[in-house]
Amino acid sequence: MGKSSVVAALACHTAVFNADALIILIAPSQRQSRELAIKVGSFLGSIEPHEELEESNKLSIRLARTRSRIVALPGHDPKTIRGFSSPRLIVVDEAAFVLDETYAALVPMLAASPEGRIALLSTPFLQQGFFYAAWHGFGNWERYEVPSRDCPRISATWLEERRREDPLKFAREYECSWSAGADCLFSDELLNRITRDDYELFPAF
Repeated sequence: MGKSSVVAALACHTAVFNADALIILIAPSQRQSRELAIKVGSFLGSIEPHEELEESNKLSIRLARTRSRIVALPGHDPKTIRGFSSPRLIVVDEAAFVLDETYAALVPMLAASPEGRIALLSTPFLQQGFFYAAWHGFGNWERYEVPSRDCPRISATWLEERRREDPLKFAREYECSWSAGADCLFSDELLNRITRDDYELFPAF
């Protein structure tokens, strides 16, 4: 089961076991968030006894019994996600590729939702942005890292072929490594290794 399937199951559980819950699904594009909503719908369809859906379309699902709603939104424009409040769950898929401005618009929604949660999942990208900051210690997060070599569905031979094709891309896509970007001469990791803070300060006169 991939990371998108895990959070789709979490969204499904939240909608089924909470009344009037709002679940917001965010991804870099509308197509991607819709794919996540399709996975949620698939989980809902497999539940026994069957959950009746009052509404089910490309962008929104509402459960008849709990009145909970699942909404899929694009993350490329923060203006399109405003107007929602008190979500029980926010899922940001491929968070490293979602705008910082979009994340900044999402966080205030949780202010009046003490039990609300936000889940960020992504392949690493550049050493910048809200997802990079969250992963490297900003905020009180539970963090889980699963490189592709630990996934039983992916063969070691296939991974080795991808490594030979492009080692830098392989490290980012399959080994959870962050990229400094083409315009960065030195990576953060290198700068941290060559920087010292145990020097003696000059006396002030």
